[in-house]
Amino acid sequence: MFSNTGCNRTRVEKNNPETELIVFAAASLTEVFTEIARQFEADNPGVTVILNFAGSQQLAHQLSQGAPADVFASANDRQMSAAIQTGRVREGSQQIFAKNKLVIIIPIDNPANIHTLSDLARADQRLILAAPEVPAGQYAQSFLQAAAADPAFSLEFYAGVVDNIVSYEENVRAVLSKVRLGEADAGIVYASDVWSDMISQLDTIEIPDRLNQVASYPIAPIKNSSQPELAHAFINLVLSNRGQQLISSFGFTPIAIVE
Repeated sequence: MFSNTGCNRTRVEKNNPETELIVFAAASLTEVFTEIARQFEADNPGVTVILNFAGSQQLAHQLSQGAPADVFASANDRQMSAAIQTGRVREGSQQIFAKNKLVIIIPIDNPANIHTLSDLARADQRLILAAPEVPAGQYAQSFLQAAAADPAFSLEFYAGVVDNIVSYEENVRAVLSKVRLGEADAGIVYASDVWSDMISQLDTIEIPDRLNQVASYPIAPIKNSSQPELAHAFINLVLSNRGQQLISSFGFTPIAIVE
């Protein structure tokens, strides 16, 4: 539990001592939403936030199958739209609360001697990406396609990188873990994934802005939530100055102006 002395407190009064709020959130939000949940619990005694982290497409599928939830935070609009189409989220209730970008990660000892983007296309490299149906995988594919059309890289770069991909992972955290453990020479993840304790375990290569992809994160209450008041209160905390400060501190780009 975390006490809070700041403003913008998000409190819901008269909670049952065993009240639970179920939040479905993209895997890349693990650290920041864990901290936001701690603060929400501190603001709302008697409330326990149950966090379900997974790839956004997995979460949208779980919602389509009727899984109980109160809040959905996705790593892209596509999976939020899927939740809308299956009737779990009301159209227009979603709000963008953070943005992110991609970065290349390599093991700290860099055994494959990768120093530039062009090195990713060199023969015999072992690359790992998130699966194409995962938001991080979709953004990675868009980056590679942009590079293929860029005079500095070309189709040969794209073909070389694709030939070097040894696996597609179900979420971005699996990519992070395998590269950190040396099971791959490089991977593509979100910049926020290497913002904290991973900095000392991984090295990074920046992707030029003209090729990078901006990931937008929408959040929405679940339409048939059993805790609608708490769901809106949690979302309000995420969108508040306090929530946006946390989002910024974990390597995301906040939407609101952080004072």
